[in-house]
Amino acid sequence: MTETTETVSTYSTYDPELLERIEKTINKIRPYIQADGGDVQLVDFENGVVKVRMLGACAGCMAIDTTLTDGIEAILMDEIPEVTKVELDTEYAINPFEGYNGFRF
Repeated sequence: MTETTETVSTYSTYDPELLERIEKTINKIRPYIQADGGDVQLVDFENGVVKVRMLGACAGCMAIDTTLTDGIEAILMDEIPEVTKVELDTEYAINPFEGYNGFRF
């Protein structure tokens, strides 16, 4: 059974039907992201820009740019004409290297 990430929204005054279409489209790619130990969460939509938060193994992953542009952004722009761009929400980003001072021998 796949667990669905609850949406944390700061949505502007957009049509709830449009937001539901965005969420349903994100849900199409979510299983592939979850298969690699990550997840994606819709955070905001404003002026054609979808803002998402990457969770789990995706946070700090080196392939995050590819996942965003070739995966999430591609499917959203293909299926929802109102979407013009997808951005990563970095407000609560975790730095996986915080406190790392290099190797000590």
